[in-house]
Amino acid sequence: MMDNRFATALVIACVLSLISTIYMAASIGTDFWYEYHTLSPAENVSEAGRSIWEEFFSKEADEKTYTDALFRCNGTVGLWRRCITVPKNSHWYSPPENDMTTNCISFSLSDQFMEKYIEPGNHNSGTDLNRTYLWRLQFLLPFVSIGLMCFGALIGLCACACRSLYPAIATGVLHFLAGLCTLGLVGCYVAGIELLHKKLPLPDDVRGEFGWSFCLACVSAPLQFMAAALFIWAARTNRKEFTLLKAYRVA
Repeated sequence: MMDNRFATALVIACVLSLISTIYMAASIGTDFWYEYHTLSPAENVSEAGRSIWEEFFSKEADEKTYTDALFRCNGTVGLWRRCITVPKNSHWYSPPENDMTTNCISFSLSDQFMEKYIEPGNHNSGTDLNRTYLWRLQFLLPFVSIGLMCFGALIGLCACACRSLYPAIATGVLHFLAGLCTLGLVGCYVAGIELLHKKLPLPDDVRGEFGWSFCLACVSAPLQFMAAALFIWAARTNRKEFTLLKAYRVA
């Protein structure tokens, strides 16, 4: 029979695991990892602004082109998509208007593994290995994290079916590894943004900040670590007490 302490710890760990999974999935699927806010959005309805939109949505847009558009059009960036804010009625003959809408374009799989250059947009400047591998890791690590937690949940279900608490140690270890992946994702993303802004500094009238999608990933990591600690503690302590009780009965 399981002690109430261990049952409570397992329930809390499962709740923390579920919340962290939801947070992680939400952060992966949303486009607010980093946000740009320009102080002069009225310029975006000019002819120059319209040319920026066209270049942003072009399939041939390089890193410098779409980053400049993000600067000037209140852009947001996620792991899968980049978005800018444009007027709803963007025809050349339409007068400027304040009714804005957000348009997004997805990063293709080839974009995720594309090389980053020392001078963004200049293919002849050579490959920037640091930014290239940071970008690839920030794409791969969240899926590894989600996969580890799902695999841990599967082991937990098997443990319930076998009426044994000991396999929860494996669930805890997998959650700990998932937390490391999430922490690595956050670190890679911050480092990538900082390196990009060293290459392409923000204009004076543009402000950049991390968005709520990024914050969800930051919150998910400690939740995974706490769930891992509870799983491992409950399994090890219950096993130890069961061994002592069994030895006492034999004696």
